Amino acid sequence: MTEREPVRPGTPPGPPQGATAYPASTESSAGHTAPRYSGRPVAFRGPESLGGLLLILAGVAGGISLLLDWLADAETTGLDLVQDGLADVGGAFSNGLWQPLAIVLGGGVLFVLGLLMWLPMRTHRFFGVLALVVSLAATAGVLVPLIDEGWNLDVFGPGFWCGIAVAALGLLGSLKALLTGPKYAG
Repeated sequence: MTEREPVRPGTPPGPPQGATAYPASTESSAGHTAPRYSGRPVAFRGPESLGGLLLILAGVAGGISLLLDWLADAETTGLDLVQDGLADVGGAFSNGLWQPLAIVLGGGVLFVLGLLMWLPMRTHRFFGVLALVVSLAATAGVLVPLIDEGWNLDVFGPGFWCGIAVAALGLLGSLKALLTGPKYAG
C-alpha cells in the first residue's frame, strides 16, 4: 500500500493554492475586487463661500436699489426706471433705460449665481465666468451715466449707489470664483 497525504473532501489533489483577491495575471481585472488606485490627488467638492456671498450681496443691493431714488433731484425709484425700460425694451438703448435694466436684472442673475456657488463642485469657474459677464454688463450700466455726468456724484441718489455696489460686489465675487481652482487633499 502506498501512503498518501490526507485530502479534504471537495478539494482537488495537488499542491495547495494561496487565496487572494488580486488576479494572478494583470491582463484582465474584470470581475476581481482589486480597486484601481490613482497617484493623483483627489479634488474636494465644496462650496465657493466667499464668491457666493459676494454675489448674493450684489443681488441684495440690486433689490434694494429698486426701492430707492436713483437721482438726487427727482423722485424716480429704481422700480419706476425698470418698469419704463421693460415697457419700451426696443428703445431702451436710445433712451438710456438699458442702464437700470442691466444693473437691476444683473443683480437678480448674480443673486441666483451666488446661490449656485454654494453647491459642492470641484471648481466653480463656469459660474464665475457667467457672473463676470453679468457683472461687466452691470459695470457698463454704472459707468455710462457716471461718465455722462462728468463723474459728478452729487447728481445721483442712494439707489444708484446701490447700483454701484451691484457692479463692485459682482466683479469681486465673480473674480474670486473664477480664479479659485479646485482644492486638493493635503
